[in-house]
Amino acid sequence: MKGRLNPIANLIMLAIVLLTIACVFILERPLLAVLVGLLGCYFSFSPRMLLEWERGVLLRLGRFSKVLGPGMNWTFPGFDRLSATVDMRIRSTPFSAEKTLTKDTVPVNVDAVLFWVVTDAKKAIVEVENYQSTVSWAAQTTLRDIIGQTELVRMIADRENIDCQLQEIIDAKTTDWGVTVQSVEIRDVRIPGALEDAMSRKAQAEREREARIILAESESQVAEEMEKAAAVYQRDPAALQLRAMNMTYESIKERGALMVVPSNMVSSMSGLVGMAAAGFEAPREESPDSRKPGQGAS
Repeated sequence: MKGRLNPIANLIMLAIVLLTIACVFILERPLLAVLVGLLGCYFSFSPRMLLEWERGVLLRLGRFSKVLGPGMNWTFPGFDRLSATVDMRIRSTPFSAEKTLTKDTVPVNVDAVLFWVVTDAKKAIVEVENYQSTVSWAAQTTLRDIIGQTELVRMIADRENIDCQLQEIIDAKTTDWGVTVQSVEIRDVRIPGALEDAMSRKAQAEREREARIILAESESQVAEEMEKAAAVYQRDPAALQLRAMNMTYESIKERGALMVVPSNMVSSMSGLVGMAAAGFEAPREESPDSRKPGQGAS
């Protein structure tokens, strides 16, 4: 039993052995040695040592006496019984619900973990036979009830609220057992493979629909802006020619670029090209034959 083997009990046993040897070999009184040995054995079972995170439930003559704290505790062997020691640290208990139907009749497998702590060692031992397994069963049945009241979409998308709901319900059940539930977390929700594929295709279709809508809206905005630009070019042909020249420059500024010029652009730029060529043409000298009659050499 926990708490029986401790330094104080070992020291008592060592002292009893030494006293018994002394009574037998030095005092030569064997009856006294037997009496000392019996008393020593009795008192060696009295000290009970508990760790810092442990609490012990002590029964005296079959009735609850007190809760032993950490450290050294003295009891009366034969009258007192340390029925159990309780770990007061936070514990984690995994639990699950398999093939449980949701509100919309979809079978799911749900894995969750429960974080709980014993706050009253007396209730945990006296009120419940096995508080650890009881807490686990209570969490599992509560999870099945919540799944039956929840639709699949909400269970997947709204886990935080479901975790809070589970924590409140389980804590209400375990409070009378001296157990406090700190939190519940759903780790995984598994659905049938066929339904998972259908949901994946639906999500993909939704994303494609959104992408097409965004593309159509962009095309509409581009068409409106191009319509405005066309109106400007119609009012001012020079702006259209400047734009054509800019497009030509943008297309040939990279080396090795291939430029395709539409025929209407060539016709619109012919006037500008001809003016530029005329500006760079050198003046020609007049021949003697081209002079008018009556003009002679001076």
